[in-house]
Amino acid sequence: MKIKQLSLNQKVLSLLIISVVMAIIFSFLFIHFLYKDLYIRSIKESLIYQGEQTAAHFHYGSLNHEIKERIFWYNVISPYEVVVVDKLDELDQFFPYKINYEDLISKEDEKQLRDGKYVMKEGYVKEFHRNIVGAIFPLGNQEELIGFIYIYVPLAEIPEVFRKGIPILVIAGALFFLFLYFGIRYFLKTIFKPLREMQAFSKEVGRGNFSKRVSITSSDEIGELAMAFNKMAQSLEQEEENKKEFLANVAHELRTPLTYIGGYSQILLDEIYHSPEELKKHLKLIQKETKRMQKLINDLLELNKLEDKNFKLTKEPIVLSQLILDSLELFQTSLKQRNIKLVMHLDDELIIYGDHSRLKQVFYNVVDNAIKYSYQNSQINISSYQDGSFAIVAIQDYGIGIPANDLNRIGERFYRTDKSRSRKTGGTGLGLSIVKEIMLLHDGKMDIKSEEGKGTLLLLSFPIVE
Repeated sequence: MKIKQLSLNQKVLSLLIISVVMAIIFSFLFIHFLYKDLYIRSIKESLIYQGEQTAAHFHYGSLNHEIKERIFWYNVISPYEVVVVDKLDELDQFFPYKINYEDLISKEDEKQLRDGKYVMKEGYVKEFHRNIVGAIFPLGNQEELIGFIYIYVPLAEIPEVFRKGIPILVIAGALFFLFLYFGIRYFLKTIFKPLREMQAFSKEVGRGNFSKRVSITSSDEIGELAMAFNKMAQSLEQEEENKKEFLANVAHELRTPLTYIGGYSQILLDEIYHSPEELKKHLKLIQKETKRMQKLINDLLELNKLEDKNFKLTKEPIVLSQLILDSLELFQTSLKQRNIKLVMHLDDELIIYGDHSRLKQVFYNVVDNAIKYSYQNSQINISSYQDGSFAIVAIQDYGIGIPANDLNRIGERFYRTDKSRSRKTGGTGLGLSIVKEIMLLHDGKMDIKSEEGKGTLLLLSFPIVE
């Protein structure tokens, strides 16, 4: 049989009911504690004190009529019932009742009294319809007993003992529980209103609607939870926008080369060309667009691999200047074709800790960009130096530069500042995104300063190995 799960509201109400029941039980037990431990104990102590004080005055002579009269007079003014007899057998005449359905004096009690010790008697008396507490004290000296005093008092019931306190307790308890009820009711309303909003909000998120937000009405844990929900919704909304933009960019990037490939393939199939040279030209264009698509897909796979949390680098100490020189060997042909002069000022003592192949990929991408967007017959300066605990690599080109409005978007996927030249340069808009991810994996950073029409300064910062 499946057990029905309680809602949070029902759990809190159940907790309230249990708390009230426990408070009532505690109050009941506490009153009984006061009754038994304080009231009855005080009665016993008073009885013993009065009995010992009375017995102390009659330790000589005999129990004559004058002494009995004085004791009877004490009985009148005392709150206790006092019985004085010459012999124990006479007690039955003055107290012909049984305590707890047993005789007043047992053999053990009689022996204790004859030894000069008092005897406490406590229990229920049927005729009184209540409990009594009493004590029997022997009268006399060490040589002989002249009589016995029995002092007893019927115990008041709990309502009688607390007849003044119980109404106050009831009124105070009623006010307390009313206050507790309305307080808990307001508390539940305050808690569950944002929780219900979050429940409805989570359903909207499940349907793909990330535009709604939970209203924040407090700064407590519920308010913090609502704030966390809103941040989550904002992040999901941003992720959704990024995904849409990413898919749109991929579709756009693939549409153009596929259009070229499809169009020129159809020309070749239809044999709409006039010479072998034109045929070769069409084939080269198809090949170029194919390579471009391959580069795009490879860059996407590379970027996704770098963003994977489980991706790990193979790090080792690397001489930074040698890494830069190894990377620049790949660009000798490009530099000669565009007649770009390369000026270097490298610090040979800088050592960083990183993945050699990934860092080489960083320098390949940034130098490739610097060459592509530099003017012909211009210059590129590359320098490395130490700044505190970081090694800085500065790459300065004197080319078209980057508009100020585009600087904060550098490193985004598929983002190009010079869209008109993208097909000429062959870029996919992913190069600097890859650089950015690799720098983050090396605890470094990439900064760009640029002025449109004058060039770009790219700074790469790496932690130095001491």
